[in-house]
Amino acid sequence: MGTLFVVATPIGNLGDITARALDILKKVDLIACEDTRQTIKLLNHFGIRKPLTSYHEFNEQKKADDLAARLQGDANLALVCDAGTPAISDPGYHLVRACRQRGVPVIAIPGPNAAVAALSVSGLPSNEFMFIGFLPSKKTARRQKLTSIVNVPCTLVFYESPHRIEAALEDMQDVLGDREVCLAREITKIHEEYVVGKLSQVRQQVKALGEFVLAVSGATEFRQPPLTREEVLKVLGMTRNQLYDLVFKKEDAG
Repeated sequence: MGTLFVVATPIGNLGDITARALDILKKVDLIACEDTRQTIKLLNHFGIRKPLTSYHEFNEQKKADDLAARLQGDANLALVCDAGTPAISDPGYHLVRACRQRGVPVIAIPGPNAAVAALSVSGLPSNEFMFIGFLPSKKTARRQKLTSIVNVPCTLVFYESPHRIEAALEDMQDVLGDREVCLAREITKIHEEYVVGKLSQVRQQVKALGEFVLAVSGATEFRQPPLTREEVLKVLGMTRNQLYDLVFKKEDAG
């Protein structure tokens, strides 16, 4: 039976790859990667020649069984993502689970991880934290997610993309309050930047370029989440139509 190696790769600076990761990539029979175009750059840089197979968010569930079955033979497989540690807000979970269900050995080859890197330099409590990853892209769903964690006392760690960072920060301040935050941009890359302060301060300095990690301080006091429309109606004991009639018919009468 083969072995699945879950290999962490650099999140920017290629010098961050470990000697053990390079050794594994040289020895395996096949490398499953999120984007073959990105992985080939890494392999070429270190003079590694290995066959690649694409394993990304759009095919991972279907392909997991095929790769796990192959591992039940004598093939060894390395799983990598474009940057960082596979299965952490990146493809990998389905393959690891398929291997575990079949008794295929799975070994972690640890290394770079953007969330842990940002947390380590945030200056926020790191003895306990909650990793959220990417928030929903739609505003309503995003605010609902934030509402569900508004009273979590430990540090919260998020990922965010450049085209949603400003909207996400606005919703965080509205829902969570004006908390302390460390915003890390382009970690280990040429434009690496860290902005610390209250959410209201950081929002004024953010540059919507690159990938972001946000470490946000946990709740220090209970915060009542805002009521949804459905909850408001339940408290008032009326339907939407009844509320509409109450408000607008009263205005018409006035």
